Amino acid sequence: MGRTNPSITQTFLQEQGSLARFRRALRRSDQVVFDELFARAHQHLAAAAYASHVLPLEVFLLAMLLEEHKEVRLLRQLLQSLQSQSAPLDERD
Repeated sequence: MGRTNPSITQTFLQEQGSLARFRRALRRSDQVVFDELFARAHQHLAAAAYASHVLPLEVFLLAMLLEEHKEVRLLRQLLQSLQSQSAPLDERD
């Protein structure tokens, strides 16, 4: 029998483990953010399985970037909403 490739979850955990020393070298506040990024990347493991031709870490970084961009878009929408609500108040002055 031939060898099988590790699952995307196994690969994810391996990549996360290979960065353990880097993580430990970070400040505690940065470790929390680092962990949050990996948690967000974990949400996209099913999609990452379809990108087997790409380096695993690149796929996980792309998943992190995707989640961060979603948050930026949400915050922009919130900011625009708040600005449009306050515009009539500014005009009354």
